[in-house]
Amino acid sequence: MIEARGVGKSFGAVRVLQDVSLTLRRGEVVAVIGPSGSGKSTFLRCLNHLETIDEGSIVVEGEVLASAEAGGRSRYAPDAEVRRICRKMGMVFQSFNLFPHMSVLQNIIEAPVTVKGMKPEAIIPKAEELLRKVGLLNKRDNYPSRLSGGQKQRVAIARALAMEPDIMLFDEPTSALDPELTVEVLRTMRQLADERMTMLVVTHEMGFAREVAQRVAFMDQGAILEDRASADFFAAPAHERTRAFLGQML
Repeated sequence: MIEARGVGKSFGAVRVLQDVSLTLRRGEVVAVIGPSGSGKSTFLRCLNHLETIDEGSIVVEGEVLASAEAGGRSRYAPDAEVRRICRKMGMVFQSFNLFPHMSVLQNIIEAPVTVKGMKPEAIIPKAEELLRKVGLLNKRDNYPSRLSGGQKQRVAIARALAMEPDIMLFDEPTSALDPELTVEVLRTMRQLADERMTMLVVTHEMGFAREVAQRVAFMDQGAILEDRASADFFAAPAHERTRAFLGQML
């Protein structure tokens, strides 16, 4: 579903991604963990073109988003192709990013209406079904200011799903939540995993990584140091830096 090869990214003189390669297969849940500042979120944002890469290639469902030219520099597909390819991926952010002036229902139908050109009456039943799925149909007419953090994040998940993506990207979706609200969001994500949604999840939730993800990738200083099956990763991490990190987290 996603194949990233040799991805490099710098902000000015600061090198944030170094030769990062990762694959994501259909129906797979992959957790990306690591210390703050290790490049996890930047890598995720590069996959759906919220950031551009300097080197390497990204292929989404067999379609080239960015290719590596001679010398390794990246070249992107034409803008229209980039937009079309990126619509295959839904993104959930740590800070929710809901529109405060729109109701819950309006937040969910906005992208299908403006991006896909769907009529509101065509998408509203789908939006209501998604709200039912995340347990928030009774909040359809509320504004984000009336929701808890966990409810906002579940609305954000429903909003991403409304575009019918093939892949869901999660950027630390519970980092802004207290433990009780974290449980609500993780329950929704587990449900998606049970339904075989393809998911790449940047997270600090080791329980989710251990119990739900099929694979875990560990990043540090802009590089993936280890990428293994979840059970093997937690039972016997191979890299010394991974062992030190898990020793602090578990």
